Amino acid sequence: MSTYKVGYFVGSLSSTSINRQLSKALIKLAPPDLEFTEIPIGNLALYSPDFDADYPPEARAFKEAIASCDAVLFITPEYNRSIPGALKNAIDWASRPWGQNSFDHLAAAVIGASPGGIGTAVAQQSLRAVLSFCNARQMTSPEAYITMTPGLIAEDGEVSDTTTTEFLANFMKEFREHIQRVLTVLPRA
Repeated sequence: MSTYKVGYFVGSLSSTSINRQLSKALIKLAPPDLEFTEIPIGNLALYSPDFDADYPPEARAFKEAIASCDAVLFITPEYNRSIPGALKNAIDWASRPWGQNSFDHLAAAVIGASPGGIGTAVAQQSLRAVLSFCNARQMTSPEAYITMTPGLIAEDGEVSDTTTTEFLANFMKEFREHIQRVLTVLPRA
């Protein structure tokens, strides 16, 4: 059985991020042949095309981390009906300079948690539009907009609700199958 390397991005920089809790739950519930590495986004300067001729070390390391993955998972909150600025900045770094897009043909999935009733539905639509332009091969179903209620997911990623546990485990199973399908058609170099 192959092991698939999955890089994941937590869109929130908050030390108390509910999306970080969600990431821990997803990793616990994932099929055993998925190996996870967080790709941090908080240390990146604001992107500018002025850097395209000579990327700073943090941005080069960021792009190398993505290149070492078979797939990426975005776990994002919703800020002002869109994605957090830090996550958009990270995507801008990864997709540049022109012609060196790290997300080109890369298997990707999007999920997020929010205390609000619609989860992160609007942020995910915004993120999906950006990833479409970046030519990422997105898993389109199941969609997952998690309404985070108190106690639903503990700090260590333990999920208290059986229905949510089953839903998240199925999401990760579907993601694993998506990765396999994408790599069958578009193998990573």
